Amino acid sequence: MSFCAFLGGEVFRSHFEPGIYVCAKCGYELFSSRAKYEHSSPWPAFTETIHEDSVAKRKERPAAYKVSCGKCGNGLGHEFLNDGPKRGQSRF
Repeated sequence: MSFCAFLGGEVFRSHFEPGIYVCAKCGYELFSSRAKYEHSSPWPAFTETIHEDSVAKRKERPAAYKVSCGKCGNGLGHEFLNDGPKRGQSRF
């Protein structure tokens, strides 16, 4: 499953089948469906990455990081600190 294609809407927002979400550009593993949860945003929401280096982060504002693929640098969106389903969790 590729992630963040942004062409004509996000097709994986309501998709909860077991699997791995990968970078749309290079295929690197980013997120597992086990870390996915329902959220009010228009994109899929995850609590954690598969690998420690799945994403690269650059601080954008106090509670958010700009996130890109850890392998090829493809833009993926944001990590929002303390916005996950449990207290203290992030939302990707």
